[in-house]
Amino acid sequence: MEISDKLLCLFSADVTVEDDRYVVEVPRREIETGSVGAGETYRVALIAADEEEEEAETASTTGSPSEPQPPVETNEVRYVEIEDIGKQGDGIARVERGYVIIVPGADIGDRVKVEITEVKSNFAVGEIIEADV
Repeated sequence: MEISDKLLCLFSADVTVEDDRYVVEVPRREIETGSVGAGETYRVALIAADEEEEEAETASTTGSPSEPQPPVETNEVRYVEIEDIGKQGDGIARVERGYVIIVPGADIGDRVKVEITEVKSNFAVGEIIEADV
């Protein structure tokens, strides 16, 4: 299956009936930390999950199946651009869905190659392995 580069978020949800319409709920986390805004209009694609996919997804997630998983993995190498500086002076890069990668030792505007050393649900930490890329 081909996924568009315009993808803002990806999550699992149930379709429910409410009066004379069907409803797909967007997790609060997508509004608060992602690129999705309340009151905006978006295109929605629904993909049927077979039972094997649902079982694998449920077994591999630590939280609710509707929570998105981090778009990076430990030891993954990424090229990022530093967009901001955090409270402790570390560089901040954003990747898919606005997910944050903290890069110690980087400054705004730096383009760096990083190796992901730590992954959390809402941010990751990357170590610079090559600067000015």
